[in-house]
Amino acid sequence: MAERRTLTVKAEPISVAAWEPFGQIPVDETEPVDPVHLEFKLADPHINFIFHWFDEMTRTAVGPVCDHLNRHDTATQTLMPMNCDAVVVVAPAEVDFSSPDHLDTVRAFVLRRYDICNLAIGTWHWGPFPIEPGRLRLLNVQGKGFPNDNLVAHLARDLGAVVEVAI
Repeated sequence: MAERRTLTVKAEPISVAAWEPFGQIPVDETEPVDPVHLEFKLADPHINFIFHWFDEMTRTAVGPVCDHLNRHDTATQTLMPMNCDAVVVVAPAEVDFSSPDHLDTVRAFVLRRYDICNLAIGTWHWGPFPIEPGRLRLLNVQGKGFPNDNLVAHLARDLGAVVEVAI
């Protein structure tokens, strides 16, 4: 069996410019341009809280390890950590992870408590997961039909690679 490739990605602070390939960051209502685009192709918008635990992740001395990414093709997804800082791994919708070269498009971001991001339709993502031990409570706006709209890129299984996130 071939050795597994580990790609280390430094988690960066989220900003409008850095997040642009993956979606939008909401702006204040007084801003002249509102870039956020919410779309629900199945006319099924839904808001709830979702939870992730620190111990859900495999970790190395460097940080959490991402072995797969998910995407949704019928709705955007908006996420906001409510109680602690989190990390999210993303890749643009244009890649399909049919080639190891697509791993070069993977980025990681730190979401501070109350940071909010909107994932464009088809954006690959993993997490957000809490940075410190404990449970992350996320405000989540997405299509209610997401269980039937959840493609998975199995990085470890199909590409023999994982993404290690340096925080």
